[in-house]
Amino acid sequence: MRYILGWLLIGTLLLPNVFNGQGSTPPSSVKLYNDLRKLNFLGSALYIAAHPDDENTRLISYLSNHVHARTAYLSLTRGDGGQNLIGTELRELLGVLRTQELLAARGVDGGQQFFTRANDFGYSKHPDETLRIWDRDAVLSDVVRVIRTFRPDVIVNRFDHRTPGSTHGHHTSSAILSTEAFELAGNRGAYPEQLNGLEPWSPDRLFYNASWWSYGSRENFEKADKSRLVPIDVGVYYPERGLSNNEIAATASSQHRCQGFGRPNVRGSEMEYVELLKGSMPGNGDLFDGIDTSWGRLAGGEAIGAILDPMETSFNFENPSSHLPQLLEAYKILGSLADSQWKRIKQQELLELIVNVSGLYIEASSREYSANPGETAAVRLEFVNRSEWPVEVQSFNLDAGTKGDSLIKLPYNQRIFVEAAIAVPVDHEGTDPYWLREAGTQGLYSVKDPNLIGKPRTPPAFFLRANLNINGTPLTYVTPVIHRYSESDKGELVRAFEVLPKVTASFEEQVSMFTTAHSRPVKMVVKSHTQNAKGTVSLKVPQGWQAEPESYSFELDGKGDEKVFQFTLLPPPGDSQGFVNPEIKVDGLVYNKELISIVYEHIPAQTVLLPASVKVVRLNVEKAGQHIGYVMGAGDQVPENLEAIGYTIHPLGLDALSKETLKKMDAVVLGIRAYNVLDELPFKNDILLNYVKEGGTLIVQYNTSGRGPRDFSNLAPFPLRLSRDRVSDETAKVEILEPEHPILNFPNRIDERDFEGWVQERGLYFPDTWDDSYTALLSMNDPGETPKQGGLLVAPYGSGYYIYTGLSFFRELPAGVPGAFKLLSNMLSIGKAPIPIQDGVKG
Repeated sequence: MRYILGWLLIGTLLLPNVFNGQGSTPPSSVKLYNDLRKLNFLGSALYIAAHPDDENTRLISYLSNHVHARTAYLSLTRGDGGQNLIGTELRELLGVLRTQELLAARGVDGGQQFFTRANDFGYSKHPDETLRIWDRDAVLSDVVRVIRTFRPDVIVNRFDHRTPGSTHGHHTSSAILSTEAFELAGNRGAYPEQLNGLEPWSPDRLFYNASWWSYGSRENFEKADKSRLVPIDVGVYYPERGLSNNEIAATASSQHRCQGFGRPNVRGSEMEYVELLKGSMPGNGDLFDGIDTSWGRLAGGEAIGAILDPMETSFNFENPSSHLPQLLEAYKILGSLADSQWKRIKQQELLELIVNVSGLYIEASSREYSANPGETAAVRLEFVNRSEWPVEVQSFNLDAGTKGDSLIKLPYNQRIFVEAAIAVPVDHEGTDPYWLREAGTQGLYSVKDPNLIGKPRTPPAFFLRANLNINGTPLTYVTPVIHRYSESDKGELVRAFEVLPKVTASFEEQVSMFTTAHSRPVKMVVKSHTQNAKGTVSLKVPQGWQAEPESYSFELDGKGDEKVFQFTLLPPPGDSQGFVNPEIKVDGLVYNKELISIVYEHIPAQTVLLPASVKVVRLNVEKAGQHIGYVMGAGDQVPENLEAIGYTIHPLGLDALSKETLKKMDAVVLGIRAYNVLDELPFKNDILLNYVKEGGTLIVQYNTSGRGPRDFSNLAPFPLRLSRDRVSDETAKVEILEPEHPILNFPNRIDERDFEGWVQERGLYFPDTWDDSYTALLSMNDPGETPKQGGLLVAPYGSGYYIYTGLSFFRELPAGVPGAFKLLSNMLSIGKAPIPIQDGVKG
């Protein structure tokens, strides 16, 4: 063990906390003052909704920063079924991204974050469908578990449990389950398996976060009986911060970047209303009215309140460390009290405040950001005492690693480094998202360890436990091992220390299309995450397929080294589909996961492990034309999948939309939500329509009706109006309205069988009215609804064709749905048939 003494550069550092999204706010005097106020409030509030962007950040921030309550948001899902405005991540990867955006939002508004195992399977029109797909009892048990874990005094539902069918089925379901869990959480007979570590808990009040829109109009709301409504002015101003609550809330909400939820700051009074559903009616707009939130709530806690309460009125902003003796005295009294949840909560809050007011900096940073099971990882410990109070490190313990028993005195404002190491256990499970480790169902993630249920992310792999003596008071401070590094264009960055497998694999394609019975190559990349990886690699193929060679041997010398292996796949003669998976053998173990990195500046870097696979499809899909121009919208993987069936894709930026460029294209496709996210696209519309008029084909994929143009009268060659119509049942019957239309016949014959195997949905945001110049080709509807015919509209315009489609090709092509490939190929091929169009058929 080696000690290094150095001088600390002047500046404010912060204790790293990259695991809950709260690593961006330094412990300024204002923050310490508000941490003290939160320490002196013994009350908890839980907000419950369905998706990451459902939370009311105004109310969460108000409860956390004005009331100073311990506040949390329970999002039943991670938002896997939504869309992504900033990248191509969808499904599980989108859920990881949106999880981190929620944690970033909580880092702004001061709340905590919970989830259930519910999988966001896509839009649902009724809670009956939602609760059937989710597994109602399993998700209800998760809500009960979170209530028993967090033990809130008050619960606020975002949605109304009494209005099924009026909004997203997930929304109403979140309120239904919350209302049931409110009663069940305190019942020992409900989910007794949870009581091995948890205790029953009965919250005092349940509210519904009402608003004028839930009454239909502001006028109706003004006339409504408000006797059970509690009004709350969430527009309060915090003079010590120089910010209003609404400004904090807007910044928190703006963390949902992949959903396009950036909001302008709002100042001034703003009212929120909550309707009492269960419990006693509070007074004075105080949700905690009548609930003891003082230190008197904790047996023996009055003595602590007598020390800490006066500190609020006499807080020393210039030198917060002057309060250290009182804080340490309170800590000793708290330690002597009987064990309880409030004692444990307040011990952690008080310890954090003690460390922060003393300017104490403790960090355990790994040399590299990852290690493998069985590997030793170098870690540097850093200790800095930036106060005049005496601080000693009496001993420390690094999980699965170095232990230090020698006394380390911390001189004022000097860095002390300790070189340490971690021996990662050979059976370590890794640090990838815990809810993605096992195959789940359509509506529910599988989680083996019940202690992980509810947690926002996989807990840190290792911790440093430092036994300190601060001004004569012993205490233990625990901090996770992180990886701190810098980049020349960004400066200092922090990410989690990760435990990864020795090797991972990835395929160059997600879907490999075999349009003939001939063999074709499939390339797989093997990447090493250790030194000197040696083994063999082979493929597991579906029945009827063959792979050559049988296997390869490989050696990879260093971390990060990669090698490409090319296999030749021979498909069966007839239509077939399945998945090809790798089998990599190293040191007697088999590896078959793909490592996927999610990197955005507004969240910590994320590493996800998913089963490595390529979907192989043997399909006689024909095409006409070759060169396709693609204008990317919100982000999708349609271009790569069109390349898989032989098209040449030309990515087109808005600057490239010129007559000269477009005339080289056999067809042009606008990516999903292009008009929603590309502000300059309407100014290029004349160029696009002229391209169609002169013989081109333009395919416009879906746009939303709420965040962009709804009336396409000025964008399409003939008027059409978008709606919120959608068909969320991916198995909904599809009726072909114009069976002889060229799009349904050339170069591939399309019939009802081509709509088998679709995933998540048929389509969304269909037009509901359109000009007679369009021909509607398909009709479909969810159970109990009227037919929707706006999913695929085509109109001849000049010498070319304009096509608008709400069908979810952006989901179906990456999933390798054969019929989706055939239909889109036909759309791209329209006008290129070698035979004339039949009379009487709109083309």
